[in-house]
Amino acid sequence: MQQRTDLKETISRSSGVPLYLQLIDVLTHDIENHVYKAGDQLPSERELCDLYQLSRITVRQALQELEREGTITKKHGKGTFVAEKPIQQNLVNLYSFTDEMKRLGKIPKTKVLDFEVIRLNSRLAKKLKMDAGIEVVRVTRLRLADDRPLMYETTYLPRTIFPYLTREQFEQRSMYTIFRQDYDVYVTKVVEKFTATKMQKNEAAQLTEATGTPAILIKRYGYDHERLVEYTSSIVSSGKFYYRVEITN
Repeated sequence: MQQRTDLKETISRSSGVPLYLQLIDVLTHDIENHVYKAGDQLPSERELCDLYQLSRITVRQALQELEREGTITKKHGKGTFVAEKPIQQNLVNLYSFTDEMKRLGKIPKTKVLDFEVIRLNSRLAKKLKMDAGIEVVRVTRLRLADDRPLMYETTYLPRTIFPYLTREQFEQRSMYTIFRQDYDVYVTKVVEKFTATKMQKNEAAQLTEATGTPAILIKRYGYDHERLVEYTSSIVSSGKFYYRVEITN
């Protein structure tokens, strides 16, 4: 980690800019210029107070704002660290996780955590627009980019459409590739619903987060034209992934 030599000169008490905003600018500048890199621990509140001759309230206000923006993250009992840069997903076109990560220059990887055939209960049957008791394949996967865990996914696939799916197929190829190559099924439309949630213990463990960490719950319905072929429930760490919507008139 590089060292700053002009600490006090970076904060001006005569500029009219609130001191906490100035400290935000200083820390953001240092992070963007790799004085502090992703995963590095920042100085403690007390150390920042001494470095910049600021009050504890001012320093805390700056850190809280940076944490809210996702620039830093606090780990209980350990300190404050520079957060990994979150991955942006634009909600404009149909996408697959594998193809999108490749487009962003990252190496996608999928770990199959569970694969089994189950019978639908009433709640899941309604989501899939099928009768209760029908067999589906349930696949639980961990999606990674550059070996960084991003998404915990549970997918339900009707066996009436995909009768011969195996765990090995999901370990070797992307799901949509399997659809196209083995079943001539093409996902032409997707409906996604987003809800704020908190990670449960098993999800947090896979995503290397603490239980109760804020997350995004995504319910994804994939259609081949008007036929529903996929229902996926995903848990995404809100600090590692974010969605962007651009609306024009």
